Amino acid sequence: MFDPKYAQLIFSCLMALFMSCIMSLVITLYNVGLVEGIVVIWLKAWLFAFAVALPVINLVAPIVRRLVKPLVKQPH
Repeated sequence: MFDPKYAQLIFSCLMALFMSCIMSLVITLYNVGLVEGIVVIWLKAWLFAFAVALPVINLVAPIVRRLVKPLVKQPH
């Protein structure tokens, strides 16, 4: 188990991993279809997408939290 202080880092890594996986697969299939070698094409796209997604999530997450906070009722 990880220390709770790493929760945000773990969340960011997993979010980047899953989102980049799904989005790169969808976009790759949309652009090239089910061609021979699609797995290799997709894995290359996924690696690149993950490398972009991880820092973007870390930069954007605090902004999104600030935008969401006034939209959600705070527990009493």
